[in-house]
Amino acid sequence: MRSFFAHVGLRWRMAGWIALVILICTGISFVAVYRGTGSQLRRQIDKELGGDAGELARSLQLAGAQSAQGAYRASNRYVRSQPFAATSTLLFTLTPGARTSTNRPELFTPEAADNGETVSQQDEENRLSRQLLTAPLGYSTVTLPDVGALRLLKHAVRLRGGGPTVTVGTGEPLASVTHAQQGVARAFIRAGVLALAAALLGAYLIGTRVSRPLRRMAAVAARVDAGDLHPRIHDPGGESHEVRVLIDAFNRMLDRLTDAFAAQRAFVADASHELRTPLTVIAGQLEVLATQESPSPEEVRRVERLVQAEIARVGRLVDDLLLLAKTEQAQFLQTETIDLPSFVGELWDGMTLLARRKFELGPIPAGTLRADPDRLAQALRNLIANAIAHTEPERGLVRIRVAPVAGGRLRFIVEDDGAGIPEDQRDRVFDRFHRTDAARDRASGGTGLGLAIVRAIADAHGGRVSAEEATHGGARLILELGRFAAAAPRPEAAVDHALAPRVQA
Repeated sequence: MRSFFAHVGLRWRMAGWIALVILICTGISFVAVYRGTGSQLRRQIDKELGGDAGELARSLQLAGAQSAQGAYRASNRYVRSQPFAATSTLLFTLTPGARTSTNRPELFTPEAADNGETVSQQDEENRLSRQLLTAPLGYSTVTLPDVGALRLLKHAVRLRGGGPTVTVGTGEPLASVTHAQQGVARAFIRAGVLALAAALLGAYLIGTRVSRPLRRMAAVAARVDAGDLHPRIHDPGGESHEVRVLIDAFNRMLDRLTDAFAAQRAFVADASHELRTPLTVIAGQLEVLATQESPSPEEVRRVERLVQAEIARVGRLVDDLLLLAKTEQAQFLQTETIDLPSFVGELWDGMTLLARRKFELGPIPAGTLRADPDRLAQALRNLIANAIAHTEPERGLVRIRVAPVAGGRLRFIVEDDGAGIPEDQRDRVFDRFHRTDAARDRASGGTGLGLAIVRAIADAHGGRVSAEEATHGGARLILELGRFAAAAPRPEAAVDHALAPRVQA
């Protein structure tokens, strides 16, 4: 059953659910009205029976009968004075020692089989008629031949002056109740059929309108699945607020998907180009060497140096790509508590040996940082290496500052006095293989992945990285991380030498 409904459209499912709800509500209303109508009519019949029985009892009391026969005659006079019809009220009195007085004598007199009835059928009718005599006092319902269901009221009347006790009975056929309930049923069936048809049509039309944006999205998704990333859902102004929110989210998802595919294609193209370049150089040098019958040792060593340099470039590129692939794994970070002054001091001592620049290290705030020391050191080395690559030897300035900010966050700021980063490229410098000066980076052996690795490490720590213009015209790269805990201030005389500004050329 579930698999069947899974293939039914939203419009028909909505119509089916609405129809089911209407059927249930109509059924509940029908039962309430049907039973209420019957109950109300029965109460009215009971009230009328009580009045008729009271009138008959009063007539007997007023007649002043002292014997059974007198009571019989008095009741006969009252009964015969009442109008008679096939559906009129049944009146009867049961007086000990006298015959039954009634306006329906056929109900109290056993009859022989007639009208083609069998003896057993007539016996059954006579048995049913005897219920009038055996029914208990008070209200009851009995079934009589040729009458059907009959509402019966019996109560005993003690005649005045020591006369006999007479059982007074009145009855009313329940055919009117049955006819009224049948009329209610027919009205509900007609109204229910019309309401159900209208509900199905209305639900289908409503479902068509509600599902229209979903069908549009399904059509767009089918085109996207076929490889076309350009279609979007336009003009959602006539839809409801919820549908507009869904359409906007769907369009934004497609925009991000388009950007992701474009970035992936660009990444694959750039990686292919970066790998093809050293392989082309290696192949070319080996072909040059192969064309010589007896290459000189100097030529062999030259080719060897070039091939080793290109192989080293390929190795660095592969290592960087593997690192970027690992950033999406949960085990990428191994966080621990880092003592900030000693960590930055050791990093500084190692980086100042990489090149001859004017290195400046600002004061380091005392405290601890929860981070992965190896990944954080790698990110800072990439930032410093980037600053070194874009500054002049001997005269170039590379400045490092560490500054706490509000909310328990910490900023590592690396500045240089190089050419800087154009404003339109400050967000793109952290993309993979993006270079502001491609020729110089390739000449220096860069892979174009250093700053992309910095951003990946920052994202893994829940931080961020950004690029700005330095005050002296160069570049300022800021790595901001959270989970910094400042240490309690110490006396000025006991300030560690590692916390003070340091300059090294």
